[in-house]
Amino acid sequence: MRVLHIITGLGIGGAEQQLRLLLSRLPTESEVITLTNPGPVAEGIVADGVPVTDLAMTGNKDLGALPRLTKLVKQGRYDLVHTHLYRACLYGRFAARLAGVRTIVATEHSLGAVQIEGRQLSTGARALYLAGERLGTATVAVSATVARRLERWGVRHDRIHVVPNGIDVGRFGYDESARRAARSRLGLPQDAFVVGGVGRLTPSKRFDTLVRAVTELPGARLLLVGDGPERERLRRLARRRGAAHRILLHGACEDPPRILPGARGGDFEGSSEKPSTGPSTAPSTGQRTGQPTAPSIGPSDGTPDGSPGSPHLGSDLPSLLAAMDVFVSTSYDEAFGLAVVEALAAGLPVLHVTCPALHDLPATDAPGARQISGSLPELVADLRRFEETGPRRLPVPRAARHYDISHSAEQLMTVYGHAVRGTAPTREVS
Repeated sequence: MRVLHIITGLGIGGAEQQLRLLLSRLPTESEVITLTNPGPVAEGIVADGVPVTDLAMTGNKDLGALPRLTKLVKQGRYDLVHTHLYRACLYGRFAARLAGVRTIVATEHSLGAVQIEGRQLSTGARALYLAGERLGTATVAVSATVARRLERWGVRHDRIHVVPNGIDVGRFGYDESARRAARSRLGLPQDAFVVGGVGRLTPSKRFDTLVRAVTELPGARLLLVGDGPERERLRRLARRRGAAHRILLHGACEDPPRILPGARGGDFEGSSEKPSTGPSTAPSTGQRTGQPTAPSIGPSDGTPDGSPGSPHLGSDLPSLLAAMDVFVSTSYDEAFGLAVVEALAAGLPVLHVTCPALHDLPATDAPGARQISGSLPELVADLRRFEETGPRRLPVPRAARHYDISHSAEQLMTVYGHAVRGTAPTREVS
């Protein structure tokens, strides 16, 4: 089966890295088109052996991109087009239809209760989404929570299929040597109490609450993995509270890291539709971007060694999670909660305000996770208890194994099969 994946951008982000993980497990002949921002994840996909084409779209209203995209879809003679993220779903469905492809699957990665892809929902955005959705064959929700939101929006019940996000569970197993290496690289004392968080530094993630909580605990450190528009505001907040030396803004983390260049023969193509010698180095312009960067606060410069094939020791996400003692997710609005699942796979105790991935499972499947209100006094009290108890690692819970990426790939192939045959599997949306 020839499948074309169309995505808004390929900077570092949850949906982008999820696509890369899935591509490595899907038994299909796959290619990828990114509308914009052929960033680090594009380079990783190419290194994995999957061709990536950059459409070089200049913005949401670049209507000239539609005929270019339609031409590429028509030339590829694909059996199925799979779109990811709002802009790509809209343009990709139209292009696939114009190119004569009738089997179109779209994944809704980032539909929250009041926002989509970090932006506030509006009546216009919803109407446009529904108009585009009707051009497709099936819509995939990354959690049952998102499926219920889609149905409330007006997407037909029989068109929605739940394929949860997934992780490579085995990669996240706790490694004491990785913990020591990561802490040494980051300049974190080996005996320090380290609170951790992972995600885009945006207002909806409420990392400012986490910064404030950690500054209330004089002996605690905070390791935040991610980048985004809130970075400078968080840095200033830490300085105002006299805790700049204890708040480490690590920057985005490309995970999984790239394999050695040339190990598998992928091609990266620009908008000229001709192969180039490697991934584009054009400046990032997508809305979900982030290059791996050195920490802006803290004693370590965190500079990577520059080799895309051999990441700096202790700089991959499992190592960074190993450096933490407790993981906190302060976001009120999530579509899945992938970072929480990764933290559980790393054996970390977890505090979260909301996590649809866990809400969809029995509480006994994640005994190390606890839902909190997100208030500052409560969070400070919880973290103080963890600090007093001392570091501990927990067994990998059933919840983490439930979301293994191989299971997600199998479920997606089932959706593909039904979409191609024109049949629909039964699914309950409660």
